Amino acid sequence: MAIAYEKKKAIFAEQVSVEEAEGLLEWLRANPKAKLDLAACTHLHTAILQVLMAAKPHISVWPKDAGLALWIKGAIESKPGV
Repeated sequence: MAIAYEKKKAIFAEQVSVEEAEGLLEWLRANPKAKLDLAACTHLHTAILQVLMAAKPHISVWPKDAGLALWIKGAIESKPGV
């Protein structure tokens, strides 16, 4: 699994594929105050990005890759219609 789930934290591995999207969404719905650790993430499928955009979870650690972090931040923090 590319995402390791703990009680209140999900830790992303290097590459997170589309197969993880449904499980992530269900986990975030069950744990709305959970935190995400994306430090090791080097790539994530756009389906994962869509889950993050919809759920707007608390990201405690952003990816080490500055470009990926910027891409995710921009998507999550964007306002509809802008």
